[in-house]
Amino acid sequence: MTIVTRFAPSPTGLLHLGHACSALLAWQAAQPDGRFLLRIEDIDTGRSREEFVAAAERDLAWLGLTWEQPVRRQSRHFGDYRAALARLDAMNVLYPCFCTRADIAAEIARSPTAPHGPDGVLYPGTCRTLSPAERAQRIATGAPYAVRLDVARAQSHSAALTWRDLDRGEQTAQPETLGDVVLARKDVPTSYHLAVTVDDALQGVTLVTRGDDLFHATHIHRLLQALLDLPVPVWRHHRLLTDAAGRRYAKRDKALTLQALRESGRTPAEVRALAGVP
Repeated sequence: MTIVTRFAPSPTGLLHLGHACSALLAWQAAQPDGRFLLRIEDIDTGRSREEFVAAAERDLAWLGLTWEQPVRRQSRHFGDYRAALARLDAMNVLYPCFCTRADIAAEIARSPTAPHGPDGVLYPGTCRTLSPAERAQRIATGAPYAVRLDVARAQSHSAALTWRDLDRGEQTAQPETLGDVVLARKDVPTSYHLAVTVDDALQGVTLVTRGDDLFHATHIHRLLQALLDLPVPVWRHHRLLTDAAGRRYAKRDKALTLQALRESGRTPAEVRALAGVP
C-alpha cells in the first residue's frame, strides 16, 4: 500500500523548529515512493493570514521538501464539514451548547469533583440535558452556540474501537477522556477535530504524523471515523521539541522560526539537525 502522509499547519504565525520536525518526519515517511501532502488548516479565518501561508511554503521548500498540488485549504471546503456534521446530527449524537467560558468556569467551580481530562477539567455537560424545545427557543432568539459531540451517546453506536500508533503500538480508543468536544460553532461549521478527520479521509492519508500533544485527540478522531464510516489510518505522535527550560516551541518564539534561522545564516542541514531529523 502506498504511504500517504501530510503536514497541516495553521497559518496564524511563522513555522518554527517544532513544525520543521513534524514536516520532515512526515516527508521522510513518504520516501521514496509515497505521497506527501501539504494542507493549510485555516478554519480560523479571523486569525489566519495569507502571508503566513506563503511563508510556510517558502520555509518548507528551503528545507528541501516537495509536495503535491493542489494544496487543500480548509476554508474553501466548509461544505464537506457541513455534510459530515449533518450525518452526525441525523444520528442524534450532537447538541447545541450555549455556555460561555464564564458559564463553564462557574459550573466547574460549583462541582469540585468535576472529571478531568488530559488538558484539564472537562466540559460538565450543562447543555446536554436541555429539552429540544428549549434548544430551539434559544437558537430562534439568535443566541450564540457551539455544537458538541455527545460522546456517551456516540459511543453507543459502535463497539470498542482501537487504533495503532507506530511508536506506542495498539491503543484502545477512550474518547470519553476528552468529554463532549466542540465540533462546530454557529458561525464556523467545523472545529479542528471534525475538519482533520474529514480531510484525512478525503485525501486518502494513511499515516498521520503529528506532535505528541495531539495524542489524546486521536481518541476522538477514531470515534468520528467510526461514526462517519471513514477509513482508519496509522498514527505516529512524535516527541515535542523543547527549549532549555523544557517549554515546547511555539509561534511566539520569534528567534526560532525557520525564517529567523534562515536569515541568521543557518543552512537547511543545520536546521534539520536542530529539529532532530537530519
